[in-house]
Amino acid sequence: MTDILIDTSAGVMTITLNRVNKKNSITGAMYSAMADALAQAQADDAVRAVVFQGHETIFSAGNDIGDFLAAPTVTQDAPVFQFLRGISTFPKPIVAAVCGPAVGIGTTMLFHCDLVYAGDNAAFSMPFVNLGLCPEAASSYLAPQLMGYGRAAEALLLGEPFMVEAALEMGLVSRIVPPAEAAALAQRQAQKLAAKPLTALIETKRLMKKGQASIVAERMVDEGTLFARMMSEPAAREAFTAFMEKRRPDFTSL
Repeated sequence: MTDILIDTSAGVMTITLNRVNKKNSITGAMYSAMADALAQAQADDAVRAVVFQGHETIFSAGNDIGDFLAAPTVTQDAPVFQFLRGISTFPKPIVAAVCGPAVGIGTTMLFHCDLVYAGDNAAFSMPFVNLGLCPEAASSYLAPQLMGYGRAAEALLLGEPFMVEAALEMGLVSRIVPPAEAAALAQRQAQKLAAKPLTALIETKRLMKKGQASIVAERMVDEGTLFARMMSEPAAREAFTAFMEKRRPDFTSL
């Protein structure tokens, strides 16, 4: 079974997280596949929009911890950063269908999507601090911008999850539908986009994001540098050891 499915039809590239037995946790190989798909979609004028989707029960549990520990993120050329640069600078519209939990990068990647259609079972969380790490995907900038500082602090400092109704209110989600309808709605909206003139789509998205593009790029580099350093520090080692040992981490001396 392929962990990432790529399908291109009628001007829409659909990228499906297809590792449901592992809660769609993302490996380095999966990040590379998604980064390559985005590069292909950007270069192909026949592709007018991209859709990201998971399963009706799970969008993504975030990084695959075992894979993550086996190949730590230590350079800006790591697959995860290639993917994040690709999605954050992708010039064409990105639509997402999100059902069930969206953890870590499962949430932060949505800050770079233009339209997000969520099942009423969707739940979002960014528990980086709980792992002894800092945010990624420029979420340290984009979350306060979108959510307001107070809500972003609860999500990023406390690592507290928020439900789909709150995501809709703050603008992270465009519409809530039953889980069985989310993927179909995302496809319909992507088809509408694919029928529009490509230059108009690209220039409109560029203008909307123009004020934040350089800030996002700079913040992603800052986050990536800190993330790599913090991976080797005691707090992260304790967090990941506790995860593998299925116990609560003890940060009292850290």
